[in-house]
Order: sequence, then structure tokens, then C-alpha cells
Amino acid sequence: MSPREQLESPPFAIQRLADLELALGRTVRGKGDVIRLSIVCLLARGHLLIEDVPGVGKTTLAQSLARSVHCRFHRLQFTSDMLPSDVLGVTIYNAHSQEFEFKPGPIFTNFLLADEINRGTPKTQSALLEAMNELQVTIDGRSSPLDRPFMVMATQNPVEHHGTYPLPESQLDRFLMRLRMGYPDPASEREILRNADTSIGTMSPVLSAGEIIALQDRVHEVAVDEAIVDYMLAIVEKTRNHESLSLGVSPRGAQALYRATQALALVEGRGYVIPDDVKRLVVPVFAHRVIVSTRVSLAQRSSDLSERILQAILATVEVPL
Repeated sequence: MSPREQLESPPFAIQRLADLELALGRTVRGKGDVIRLSIVCLLARGHLLIEDVPGVGKTTLAQSLARSVHCRFHRLQFTSDMLPSDVLGVTIYNAHSQEFEFKPGPIFTNFLLADEINRGTPKTQSALLEAMNELQVTIDGRSSPLDRPFMVMATQNPVEHHGTYPLPESQLDRFLMRLRMGYPDPASEREILRNADTSIGTMSPVLSAGEIIALQDRVHEVAVDEAIVDYMLAIVEKTRNHESLSLGVSPRGAQALYRATQALALVEGRGYVIPDDVKRLVVPVFAHRVIVSTRVSLAQRSSDLSERILQAILATVEVPL
């Protein structure tokens, strides 16, 4: 039986996703909501940006998600001297065959972990744009498709840290979600200390590439009522006209929210989207896409100001019955 045929059974699909969550929870302690949203991002065929201070488990989450699926995985540590060819690959001359040969870079994989992406220069960061948007890369005038599934998981330190370059808006818009890890609660931190020898390298894959693709295809079958679509569009419109925002959500951002709500419904075992799905996803899907206006005083600015503005917008939009 093919992965697609097996996953036609809703209970089977739900159980496989529950197994995936359980596997991730063994290495990423006390972050059930972050784990679930990262799975939602994968099923929605999105890319994930994980932002927080060093040492809270950003890389651990990304590595665990990649290793829990039987796919190819590459990790790239971004630095200020990295070049686009270090990401995409390079064409070199083979003296033996007297021909030019293309040596693929680490982007030719299923899961790419771009660790500390904002330590790379804007030129190097831009090497990811075509791959993230079109599932292909163009090198020396030749386009090469990437394998499915393909997901970029990037970590970044807050922009106020030394040696970082802010990601441009065009690149931020290509990440379906931005998640913040936050510090663990006391009980979870105790588990981290007690089980410090738990190794990501010992993780066994829970799902195959074929199963992930089948689940991604099933996301599009989740029903979204017109009233829910109107609810999403009303929120998007509010971001474009809010006095504290100079840049609202783009059509790509609206599409991202639509897909993410379908994926969340699938993860939770439903064949339809509910308003609570939209409420839960507005901040992780929209917060990195909007820009706070310069008219907002410096005293009011903070790293989570865009999130608070989005929460305020949610409170003003009527929820469909």
C-alpha cells in the first residue's frame, strides 16, 4: 500500500502525526506548541524562521524535525565571509575530462538548516530566495529543480546582537512562520539538566519522504468556509490600514495563513478550518511580515510590538459564527 493510500485513512494520518510530535518532544522539552506549529509549517510546504537568544534550543528543534523524517539533511552555519556559491554550488573545470562540471551545494537537499542566517551578508542570504519561492535554483543560466519535500529552517539571533545583518523584507516574506522558543519552564529545564546526554543523532525517522508529501497533498483537501476566508481577509486589510504599521500583510502572507490553517486543522484531526485556527496562527504567520511605523515612539518599541499590534487587531475583527 502506498503512503498516499495509507494516509487516506484519517485515524492513520492523525496517529502518524502524533508519533512525530512525540518524537520531537523527547529532544525539545516543554515546547509542545512550538513543536506543533513547526509540523504545521512543514505540512503547509512552508519555511520556518526560529528567532530567539542563543542557547534556548533553536537549532535543536530544527535538527530534530529534519532527523525525524527519512530525508536528506544539510546544515549550513552562516558567517560573514560566506559566499552564494557556498549555498548553491559551483561550476569547476575538470582537467581530466576537459569539461566544466557542476558541484551541487548543500541547498540540494530536503531539509536545509540555515543556522544563524542573519550572520551572513545580504548577498549570501539572497541565494536562498529562488529556492524558497520556486523550488528551483538557477546557476550559470541553467535552472535545476529541487527535490520534494523541501524546507528551509533558519535560526537567527535578535538583530540587536553583534555581527548580525537584518533579513530584508522580501526574504522574511518567504518564511511561512516565525517562531520564538522562549525560556523553558522550571520543570522542563530540570528535565533538560537530568537528560543532558539525550542525543539528536540517536533519533530514528518517524515518517518517510513519501508520507510527508502525501500529508502535504491532503492539506489542500481541508475545507475552508467562505466566512472563514472573509475573516482572514478582514484581518489582512486591518494590517494594511493600521496607524501603527507602515507595511501590512502581502497577498503571499494571506496565502500563507490560508495554507497554515488547513495544515493545523489536519494535525488536529479535522477536515475543516475553525476561527480558532486563524486566531492561533495570525501572530506566527504575520508578525515578521508587518513593519512598525516610524511614527511609533522609541519608548513604545520592543521586539514583540508587532505581535501586540496583531493581537489588538484580532480583538477588533468580528469572529464568524
